[in-house]
Amino acid sequence: MSAAILCIGTELTRGELLNSNATWLAEALTTIGFEVLDIACVDDDRARIEATLTRLTQAHEVVVCTGGLGPTTDDITTECAARLAGVELVRDEPSLEAIRERLLRFGRQMAQSNGKQADFPRGSRILPNPNGTAPGFELKLNRALAYFMPGVPFEMKAMFESFVEPAILPLLGDRHFQVLLRTFGLAESEVNDRLAGIEAEHGVLIGYRATLPEIEVKVLARAASVGEAQVRAEGGARAVRERLGNEVIFGEGKARFPEAVCTLLQAKGQTLALAESCTGGLVSELITAHSGASAVFRGGAVTYSNESKIALLGVPAVLLARFGAVSAEVARAMAEGARLAFSSDIALSLTGIAGPTGGSPEKPVGLVHYAVATATGVSDRRVVFGGNRDQVRRRAAIAGLALVRRVAQHGHEPAI
Repeated sequence: MSAAILCIGTELTRGELLNSNATWLAEALTTIGFEVLDIACVDDDRARIEATLTRLTQAHEVVVCTGGLGPTTDDITTECAARLAGVELVRDEPSLEAIRERLLRFGRQMAQSNGKQADFPRGSRILPNPNGTAPGFELKLNRALAYFMPGVPFEMKAMFESFVEPAILPLLGDRHFQVLLRTFGLAESEVNDRLAGIEAEHGVLIGYRATLPEIEVKVLARAASVGEAQVRAEGGARAVRERLGNEVIFGEGKARFPEAVCTLLQAKGQTLALAESCTGGLVSELITAHSGASAVFRGGAVTYSNESKIALLGVPAVLLARFGAVSAEVARAMAEGARLAFSSDIALSLTGIAGPTGGSPEKPVGLVHYAVATATGVSDRRVVFGGNRDQVRRRAAIAGLALVRRVAQHGHEPAI
């Protein structure tokens, strides 16, 4: 069952906005079992929109579109879809009232231009949008079921999961099953090499996706029935787990690495505190990006200056003077200070040189010292990370969480 994606908007073709919708939709469609064979992006031009829609809906069973459903004159997606279907636009009064009520909740009166967002091709099925003013719609075009959704990512994602996915799943005939495993710590090439032969042995397809710092391993099986597909996929997944081990595979499904670390700490009844310098609060952001972090996370301090390291974390001034802020000694003192300040079971600290300036031959750009402290001791690491400033900060943040995970699982390594 093939699917295609069409993203509409001049701001996309000019590079003014990152087309994250295409990436998200491709993954979502692939995960539920569709073969995504085409991803297109066009500007707000009637002829090009209609030509691309015609091509895609003639070639695929499902086409999902985003963008061009707003109130302005360049939002013409709905008109183009109606022209291709050979039907007129009709105004849906319940949708119009929902738009009016939403705007009133935010203290705004509905403008005349908002009215066009309640116009739909005759015969289409309306997809409500509780997160914005632009409803979507489903329309049969050529051989395809076509779905039109707003371009705002969080609105689109909610609409897809609530209305589009349930509508297109029956088209697959329930003949597939997929297991998604998440790994950390190995390069994509090494993961691939370790899993050689599993596809042929278990009758599955294995796909990989690198999303710094993780590697997703997707084990997909297709068979005459969903039951048979599930047996194959789960058998392949067991083989993957045996080859990679629990140190590499940290979770299954949609949970990302920071969330998996929190889940591990919660299972062990441990709390976490942070002391960040070069990461500037990034680890705190990663930890609190998912609900439930409050069960684990006590708090954090962004101690960018030496003075704040002394005042908030109790780092001895003599350590800063003797070894410098970017040192193992200061990282260890920061971690212990955060553990005491927040009364946590475990604390992570990071201090380094994110660049692009500030490095020296002894302490180059990318150098990060990080440490994890518990009541029984402190473990630390020294790593020189490659990449630009953002990449150094993110890699350091994830490496720090990896050390938290290791200490939580196995305790501190014995001193050499």
